[in-house]
Amino acid sequence: MTKQNKLRTLFFLLSIIVVGTACSLTRVVTSDTQQPTAIPMVEETVPTTLPPQESGTILVPEFAALEGSLEALYEKYSPGVVSLQYASVSGSGQGTGFVIDKEGHIVTNYHVASNIEQLEVHFSSGLKVYGDVIGTDLDSDLAVIKVDVDPDELVPLPLGDSDQVKVGQMVVAIGNPYGLSGTMTVGVVSARGRVLDSMRQTSTGSYYSSGDTIQTDALINPGNSGGPLLNLNGEVIGVNRAIQTAGLSVTGDAISTGIGFAISSNIVRKVVPSLIEKGSYEYPYLGMTSYTSMSLAMIEVLDLPQSTGAYVSSVVKGGPADQAGIRGGTSPSSVQGLFKGGDLIIAVDGQPIKDFSELLSYMVVNKNPGETITFTLIRNGETLDVDVVLGFRE
Repeated sequence: MTKQNKLRTLFFLLSIIVVGTACSLTRVVTSDTQQPTAIPMVEETVPTTLPPQESGTILVPEFAALEGSLEALYEKYSPGVVSLQYASVSGSGQGTGFVIDKEGHIVTNYHVASNIEQLEVHFSSGLKVYGDVIGTDLDSDLAVIKVDVDPDELVPLPLGDSDQVKVGQMVVAIGNPYGLSGTMTVGVVSARGRVLDSMRQTSTGSYYSSGDTIQTDALINPGNSGGPLLNLNGEVIGVNRAIQTAGLSVTGDAISTGIGFAISSNIVRKVVPSLIEKGSYEYPYLGMTSYTSMSLAMIEVLDLPQSTGAYVSSVVKGGPADQAGIRGGTSPSSVQGLFKGGDLIIAVDGQPIKDFSELLSYMVVNKNPGETITFTLIRNGETLDVDVVLGFRE
């Protein structure tokens, strides 16, 4: 082959290669900028090769197995999803909510329903009514709206058990992105136990942590906030809250990266009854800080005996952790701002943890203010148990 022919061949091969570029993620924003007869899971053996077809569309086996199920799920449960239109002193916006009972209670996000002057609730049937916000929680970013309508208009969505959610499990989001009501998107559970900032500030100006968050790649956009994340049985396993973005588009809208976050259904199950009854919810409070993730270099600098566990970087003076004798790091290390000598919590109530996110998820789902939580920790090479009486966030 001549040199010229070789170059032509190389050019041809290069011309059919698709080159993708990835943009770096810059921030997490809320997905609102302005702002049972269960359907059976289909189980069948997937063939290693597709059978020959004479004509027509070739269906990938995984999706062929779902043919009919997603349509049935949407028809059965989308009437329980509502679009929210609101007006506030800062302007107007939109979001999503879903019905949870026949008494007219609707769940959405705090950041959708807070500080509004007028709220419209639009049902898929065409019914439009005004709604009243009766309870809010900044820590979980949840709110409850009450509407006065005929119970026959209400289609409550069942809550699933988010503790049973598996990474890779297929999920569905239904909502009102950019005002396009009744929009359905499909994805998978990408991760569990993520930690986001709470919307409640501490006395020092920082933010509390919000745990037990589900990550998904089901497409979520501005307006999806407060809508349900459903499993294929039509059960709500999460409330869509936020997206990771790669900046803003030319129109000023957040650019979704396919990384979304949803409040777990077990948080909803715990918080919402209190919002309906009292209008608020009290979160358990530890009064300590930790790193959500630690590199091997950090572990080595801190002289930690193992790579798993939640390292206590600091404790709030007079807080529950401080009163129980939990120790934060105080000795300077070779890295500025990184202090050695803190306790390494390796288990909570006898349950081993890998990191702080697992500690936080366990606490917010299973504990209440005034209850005792037991930490197993390593201090100066010694393993010991310490009981902490939980306070409440102020």
